Amino acid sequence: MGGLEDEEPPLKRIKSSPQESRSVLKNLPLIEPIGSSRDTMAKYVRLGDETVGSKGIIKKVEFVRIITRALYSLGYEKSGALLEEESGISLNSSTVNLFRQEVLEGKWDKSVATLGKIAQLEDKIVKSASFLILEQKFFELLQKEQVLDALKTLRLEIAPLCINKDRVHELAGCIVSPARYERLVRDDALHDNPRLRLLEELQKLLPPSVMVPERRLEHLLEQALNVQRESCVFHNSLDSALSLYHDHQCGRDQIPTKTLQSHQDEVWFLKFAHNGKYLASSSRDCTIILWEVSKDGEVSLKHTLMGHQKPVFFVTWSFDDCQLLTCGIEEVVRRWDVESGSCLQVYEKSNFGLVSCGWFPEGKKLFAGMNDRSVCIWDLEGKELEWWKGQRAVKMSDMFIMSDGTVISMNKETTIVLKDGQTRTERVILEDNCITSFSISRDERHLLVNLSNQEIHLWSTVGEPKLLAKYKGHKRTRLDIRSCFGGSEEAFVASGSEDSMVYIWHRGTGKLLEKLPGHSGAVNCVSWNPANPCMLASASDDRTVRIWGISNVSPKLVNACSNNFVINHCNGIR
Repeated sequence: MGGLEDEEPPLKRIKSSPQESRSVLKNLPLIEPIGSSRDTMAKYVRLGDETVGSKGIIKKVEFVRIITRALYSLGYEKSGALLEEESGISLNSSTVNLFRQEVLEGKWDKSVATLGKIAQLEDKIVKSASFLILEQKFFELLQKEQVLDALKTLRLEIAPLCINKDRVHELAGCIVSPARYERLVRDDALHDNPRLRLLEELQKLLPPSVMVPERRLEHLLEQALNVQRESCVFHNSLDSALSLYHDHQCGRDQIPTKTLQSHQDEVWFLKFAHNGKYLASSSRDCTIILWEVSKDGEVSLKHTLMGHQKPVFFVTWSFDDCQLLTCGIEEVVRRWDVESGSCLQVYEKSNFGLVSCGWFPEGKKLFAGMNDRSVCIWDLEGKELEWWKGQRAVKMSDMFIMSDGTVISMNKETTIVLKDGQTRTERVILEDNCITSFSISRDERHLLVNLSNQEIHLWSTVGEPKLLAKYKGHKRTRLDIRSCFGGSEEAFVASGSEDSMVYIWHRGTGKLLEKLPGHSGAVNCVSWNPANPCMLASASDDRTVRIWGISNVSPKLVNACSNNFVINHCNGIR
């Protein structure tokens, strides 16, 4: 197999090789079956048929070589050599070892010749690998200021390979322009050993059957853990919980199912702060309650915000979670200080009612949807900056501006438009049924769309919108029910429902995981704590906010009707 074989045992070969060669042997294995006689070849044929594992699908030769590769990579040189000797399965053939040594020593012509003797290599691969070797030779000649020899190498050795002509032109430019040469070898200059870097590049070219990929065992194990995590429908834990000692499987106890309570009228909306330390709930009673979440999961009342004259059905947090915007039904928008509970500003437009509100990405401006389908923009001090008239949106209660300036709004009853803030180009999400609400993921790459036909659709917002999944089972006939993403890596979808239940699905599979009872009225809105994957909040017509957690994390029950609440009246313009 290649004609240049070494009959020395692995331990003896390693002890007699130079220190640098041993280092590269650990970090860059080149594989070719070793055999110096017919008996050895027959042994490899027999080994090639052997398997390990209960399924009989893991080839023993591959398995041993990958383990050997891992041992050398971890620095266990003696253990790797012992495994080679005891198993009779060599990681590298002498042909490959010779090739490696010639590359490290800069014996370029010999290494090209030896490359051609390695079995299983297609002519295309040999040419590409030869190109890399001769390119390094070319660079080192230039470095030694042997310009004529470098030119000779380029003309007589590199160019005749007839590949990568653009790169050949770049190399030619190095002869007449030192600056171009410095730019091309900049990456090599950052590497301790350019020749070792060359071997790493050669490894990417040669097939795995010839050279075991670096960190192959680690890659296989990570892949196995990822498959277990993705197949775990209840997965709601950190990656640190994954272990090689046992198969990963989260239980139902990782899904929030325990409750605590709250308002003096129907609760229409609620939202956790980005840092998960606060929760704001708004009600038909014209108030907003700010709840504080402690590190141990206890939830306590912080402020009751008063000032709205009409029911409050929308709240949104500033990006630093220090301020809160609230909007009453066709009334005004108010900006509140979270720490003190004081109203900082009131935003209104004469003869128009405001029906939604939101922050611009930089946090220095805010917008409000109007009941005439226009959008008004103010600075924080209340100065009107713009008035977007003639909007085609049919429902301004759902509007969002992404971090890149893209405006998401409902264009028609069955259409959501994503309008680029700079180019003004539009992308469209088209549904067959009426859209009642939508919510966006934390990374802004996905959108949950609630529909009148009692379905929730998951859409990708990257590039052209694409429908990814559908979630069914909850009840919706007359109310605007809201849903949200949640859990570890937002692996779940939760939604309210008119049957007084909270529904939780696995985001990837669409499988319904839980129906949480507890409310006695329609559940209008849900919000998952972005900092605590085991905490979910729900708002209901039964006048309560329920905080759901797992059994071993039980937040303190808080009665929102307590006489100990701190009442804060708006001290803004009105």
